[in-house]
Amino acid sequence: MRAARFHSYGAPDVLVVEDAPEPHAGEGSVRIRVHATSVNPIDVLLRAGRLQQFLPLTLPAVPGRDAVGVVDEVGPGVTDTQVGDLVFGLGGISDTTAEFAVLTAWSSVPEGWSTAQAAAAGLASATAAAALEALGDLNGKTFLVEGASGAVGSAAAAFALAAGATVIGTGRQSNHPHLESLGVLPTTYGPGLAERVALLAPAGVDAALHAAPSSSLPDPLGIVGDPSRVVTVVDGQGAARLGVRNVNARNDSTLLRYAADLGRDGLYTPRVDHELPLADIVKAHTLAEEGSGKVVITQP
Repeated sequence: MRAARFHSYGAPDVLVVEDAPEPHAGEGSVRIRVHATSVNPIDVLLRAGRLQQFLPLTLPAVPGRDAVGVVDEVGPGVTDTQVGDLVFGLGGISDTTAEFAVLTAWSSVPEGWSTAQAAAAGLASATAAAALEALGDLNGKTFLVEGASGAVGSAAAAFALAAGATVIGTGRQSNHPHLESLGVLPTTYGPGLAERVALLAPAGVDAALHAAPSSSLPDPLGIVGDPSRVVTVVDGQGAARLGVRNVNARNDSTLLRYAADLGRDGLYTPRVDHELPLADIVKAHTLAEEGSGKVVITQP
């Protein structure tokens, strides 16, 4: 099969498109013929070698954590999916940017989503859903999302709004119209955040999610005031230092089905900023590394 791979850690230009062995569905998994994958922050970190102490890869490695495609193999023990189903979901730590990928968590794709949107939903929605699960019931609460315009942040904002929360979200000024279209009260990040949030939420903020790729975790913590009511999905070291919970996505189909159900109801549309073909894998990783928004890689 054709796949993106890297034979050594490094900059985006270590990526090549070449032939690679096909994976096959095992116990409790399905194989899909991939239509598209997305580039997530962990893909960039893994390729660059910044996580090899904690998550060493066998090289050459295929990048990618999530994908969308049509099921063409069903492993033993799988009873809720059959060959021909269109699904999106999660693979291993690094293995989905290829012609075929094995998923161990998946959901059917809502009719209203494009292929690119379904590709963008996998890791982002599982991460956001796990974070909100950790915070519990948000109905009637005021919820702050630091980094609300990103893939995880916008998913978390949509999920919280669907749960009955009032959502305040930080982002660049240029992203405020997008946040307003979601129903989020937008504000900018950085110095003075507590004062700006106080104007939007005079009664205070009940919980917060830190989803911005920055060291700004102390800001939402200071606004909420209770470490047990703040979750980060990007700053594990800061979480340990400040007593905040660090939440990661897990391969759980329940999380993906929750996102898909909201998608069917028109309450969640995954954000996509760039679509590129597999041949442009180097450019795709370059854009992602530059923080240029959500990147999706499409297959023929």
